[in-house]
Amino acid sequence: MLPMATDIGNPTVNIAIFALFVLATLAIVFRASRNNKTAADFYAGGRSFTGPQNGIAIAGDYLSAASFLGIAGAIALNGYDGFLYSIGFLVAWLVALLLVAELLRNTGRFTMADVLSFRLKQRPVRMAAAISTLGVCFFYLLAQMAGAGGLVALLLGVSNRAGQSIVIAVVGILMITYVLVGGMKGTTWVQIVKAVLLVIGAGIMTIWVLAKYTFNLSGLLGAAVDKSPAAGEKLLSPGLQYGVTGVTKLDFISLALALVLGTAGLPHVLMRFYTVPDSKEARRSVSWAIWIIGIFYLFTLVLGYGAAAIVGPDAIRAAPGKANSAAPLLAFELGGEVLLGVISAVAFATILAVVAGLTITASTSFAHDIYGQIIKKGQISGDGEVRVARYTAVVIGIVAIIGGIFANGQNIAFLVALAFAVAASANLPTILYSLFWRRFNTRGALWSIYGGLASTIILIIFSPVVSGKVDKKTGASLSMITDTGIDFHWFPLDNPGIVSIPLAFVLGWLGTVTSKEQVDVDRFAEMEVRSLTGAGAEKAVSH
Repeated sequence: MLPMATDIGNPTVNIAIFALFVLATLAIVFRASRNNKTAADFYAGGRSFTGPQNGIAIAGDYLSAASFLGIAGAIALNGYDGFLYSIGFLVAWLVALLLVAELLRNTGRFTMADVLSFRLKQRPVRMAAAISTLGVCFFYLLAQMAGAGGLVALLLGVSNRAGQSIVIAVVGILMITYVLVGGMKGTTWVQIVKAVLLVIGAGIMTIWVLAKYTFNLSGLLGAAVDKSPAAGEKLLSPGLQYGVTGVTKLDFISLALALVLGTAGLPHVLMRFYTVPDSKEARRSVSWAIWIIGIFYLFTLVLGYGAAAIVGPDAIRAAPGKANSAAPLLAFELGGEVLLGVISAVAFATILAVVAGLTITASTSFAHDIYGQIIKKGQISGDGEVRVARYTAVVIGIVAIIGGIFANGQNIAFLVALAFAVAASANLPTILYSLFWRRFNTRGALWSIYGGLASTIILIIFSPVVSGKVDKKTGASLSMITDTGIDFHWFPLDNPGIVSIPLAFVLGWLGTVTSKEQVDVDRFAEMEVRSLTGAGAEKAVSH
């Protein structure tokens, strides 16, 4: 169970730096918890955060381990095609800013379901929205927890499965503690601290890499090409990963759709808009988030090519975490044990902050939407809802720990893709229809949410990411099911977004036009005024 010696770094240094971060954030969380007196405090941080503060927290919520470790590794191995992930994630925020952020903040109270059920039949729509929220959060949470176990092998030197399981459990326990004690306020401050550390850490490494090449980007790119003989010049042009056949090009379009449209439907990101006092601060939040996220993704370009030039793709592929090891390996080459320890701590801080945000979103959705509004029909005090939310956070934490332990070592990329695809398919069409289409009704909402959710999950199950994907060079399985003899996939694409997103929009339209439900013109007018002005936003309820 104890950390063993590794080829790089000192596990004791890594653990010590990580422990310092945990102690510091726990102190912040306990201090923030002193002001948690109402449901609004627990769910939305008392709506007391400024736009810049919330923007930094949104960046902390959004820049997960996949953004930091995954994209740097993707660029190191696939060059230009890997950087397309960064572009997709960044462009996604323009959709969130232009279509969702301000209107959602003005219309809802605590959750996405507040908006969707505002002028429709409350109980069925709230249930559908809550199920979709819990689904997205669960898949995202599982990926983060399993990712924690996978990183342990490299960063802390714990190579046996039992030791990695203990680390996953520790991450889960810390996550539960942050949410139980701090609520949204505590979680937000953890995300702010993590975002600052992540941007500073990545910035230092970026300057360090550029300094090695006298701040000559062409020199860096040339060195990356020289160190990658298998890819060569292809590292600098499109097509290395997504340009071999028509299917791979179509797969990239599908993935890009899910990434660009999925962000505006991610519940844990949407919930952050309720932590600011008004719509002006919501807009400022997204503006700050876009700048921070944009700068960070420019850093990943240098870090990815830097890892290719300094570490080399062969060493990255041979490391325990493969592509995810690119940034830590680069940190060790640049600054030895100390810098690796700092980057290791930042990587775990990233996982901790994201899982805490996901947990409070899922527990809030269950307590406020399912328990408070459906089971108790709104006849429950704010304190009662918060009590249920705390119990739910513990249950979600335990489920995430167990799921993370079982998923440890599996190909978990499909879980993140599934979370984005579900958000883009089940959530975004219903949000847009609710906000902008007067005729939209309950049947349309239910068909859109359940149709998008079901089609996404079914297509993922029968896609190559679950079974049947084999590396043509080595013959090794690239699917979640590693047995190459098991192949039941019939859907050719890794991500179903190109099918499931349009299908959800069509189902929302079809359900609406085939329903005889009368449109409540007054409620739509009230929602339109509220979405544009924010009048009465905190009292948002359904009839």
